[in-house]
Amino acid sequence: MTPSLLMAVLASGFIYGITPGPGVLAVFGIGAARGRRAGAGFLCGHLLGDVVWCSTALIAIVGAREIGSTAFDVLGVLSGLYLFWLGWRAVRARRGSGEAPQGAARQPFWHGIMFGLTNPKAYPVAVATFTALLSSRAELLNWSMLPWLIVLSFLGGLVAYAILIGIVGTRQVRTLYQRHELLITRLCGVMFIGFAINALAHALPGLVTDRT
Repeated sequence: MTPSLLMAVLASGFIYGITPGPGVLAVFGIGAARGRRAGAGFLCGHLLGDVVWCSTALIAIVGAREIGSTAFDVLGVLSGLYLFWLGWRAVRARRGSGEAPQGAARQPFWHGIMFGLTNPKAYPVAVATFTALLSSRAELLNWSMLPWLIVLSFLGGLVAYAILIGIVGTRQVRTLYQRHELLITRLCGVMFIGFAINALAHALPGLVTDRT
């Protein structure tokens, strides 16, 4: 595994874990209501769902690569379009349109497990994020490195969650997030659009070449 691929997988896990979505919004809500310990419990449970969905996404990505470059390029185009759609929605978001949690969980850890495993956006976002960041190194992917890919993505997510646990529940961060929630959402939308452009830039030339 090359250093660039290693960093790309770590970055994929980190970005998947830290970018605002239903899970991040939920932990900020729980942290605001019940403090850092409850938020940490939720994230520890949610990590199980992340491992399951990221592993499934990596299996799909490596499988598409092993089947052939065309399958991987098609996956890249679909992922790019999905990320662009998510980013465009975030850029156009309005105040009060977020998916905020409806009250803090009484058992944050078990709530985090169920939330992570049943989040309908988890798998497509994982596939799209990993495909966007790994598309330029697709030729390096194979089944033998799959366990390492899963471990590295887990470590990236762990770093992201450590940062979230460190800041969740603090008055300054809570105030900052509530005051600038719309701006943060839109900036993340711009980042998703950037990932989408990257994925499309690597996938579309391959499809065009195959047709010619």
